[in-house]
Amino acid sequence: MADSAVRPWTRPHDWAEVVLGVVALLSFLWMDTNDAAMWTMIVLGALVALDGLASLAMPGMIYGEGIQVVLGVLMFISPWVIGYTEFTGMSWSSWIIGALTVIAGAAALPVAQHAHRSGVAGQH
Repeated sequence: MADSAVRPWTRPHDWAEVVLGVVALLSFLWMDTNDAAMWTMIVLGALVALDGLASLAMPGMIYGEGIQVVLGVLMFISPWVIGYTEFTGMSWSSWIIGALTVIAGAAALPVAQHAHRSGVAGQH
């Protein structure tokens, strides 16, 4: 693993999570939506972005990547659970961003484990 795995603010996986969260958070601006879909994407997007920022700041925080995976799954299933599948654009955004969040979180997990074993601050 590269030295960037243990330095704060350098991991591309976590930056991807922040970007995905911000895109989800703002997706209601360019998509046709209803209140349920809008607030679902705002809340889940904000949580994904905030957890990505926390992982960037504390690279040894392993559970942060697990939280990303869970948030990605929640975003992926939200069109069915919340009931906004009739809003095609918002549904596809949920499915794509959710899947990419799961992939980014799962890919970052070994990197976070390496940082944790290296004794990086923030490995709570």
